[in-house]
Amino acid sequence: MKYLILRRLSQFSIIFLYFGANAWGWKILQGNLSSSKIFETIPMSDPYAILQIFFAGSVVAVDALIGGLVALAFYVIIGGRAFCSWVCPINIVTETASYVRGKLNIQKYQEGRVIITRNSRYYILVTSLVLSSIFGVAAFEFLSPISIVTRGLIFGLGVGVATLVLIFLFDLFVLKDGWCGHFCPLGGFYSLIGRFSLIRVKHNAETCTACMKCKEVCPEKDVLFMVSKESLSVNMGECTLCGRCIDVCGDNSMKFHIRDYLKKESK
Repeated sequence: MKYLILRRLSQFSIIFLYFGANAWGWKILQGNLSSSKIFETIPMSDPYAILQIFFAGSVVAVDALIGGLVALAFYVIIGGRAFCSWVCPINIVTETASYVRGKLNIQKYQEGRVIITRNSRYYILVTSLVLSSIFGVAAFEFLSPISIVTRGLIFGLGVGVATLVLIFLFDLFVLKDGWCGHFCPLGGFYSLIGRFSLIRVKHNAETCTACMKCKEVCPEKDVLFMVSKESLSVNMGECTLCGRCIDVCGDNSMKFHIRDYLKKESK
């Protein structure tokens, strides 16, 4: 449970700092997940939102552009989808829905019965950029559950709670890992960035007993293609670096490590 606890501390702390800035004037972290400032000095912007603004043909403020580049560099180094599991508040809801789904033994999603692939997030990503270009606005930002929920938690808007409930029910009864694993274009964007990230999960086949507990808890099972077969690092950007596989591995066969770009780490 180590990484789960650390992730929850990270997620709640970030939202609490945003809330504190709005409610009590704290200067540690101001703004929201779309645009922030750390200690009133370091700008941070959502690079996906900046990309949409570019496609919309709008002028991007210098601070926003710098903030987008800072965030982009951070997630290229750390790992693109670390945002999804360590920062995004929606992750708390979807993981809770997945846990309850398992406890209630609700029938799992099967691709043969519901034709929805995980590539849908990339189609939505491209569509959002096309719509931004057509309508001259950052299309996804108007409908983004992440933005709605974050603003709701920070500024006390009830619509944020309603959005959380809808996503929870959807993931619980309709599609396992529905929003984060199939539809979220921001997750798709960070997956593309994650292909170049420095921090990886590495599997040691020599100590692995093929219990498959790691695959049972992984929200992106395809990234663990090497389990029980080869000693390799995860080479797919879809990995959220959540550490769930490391937490449940009784063989100590999974761990975080720093990627060696000089070695081939692929299938």
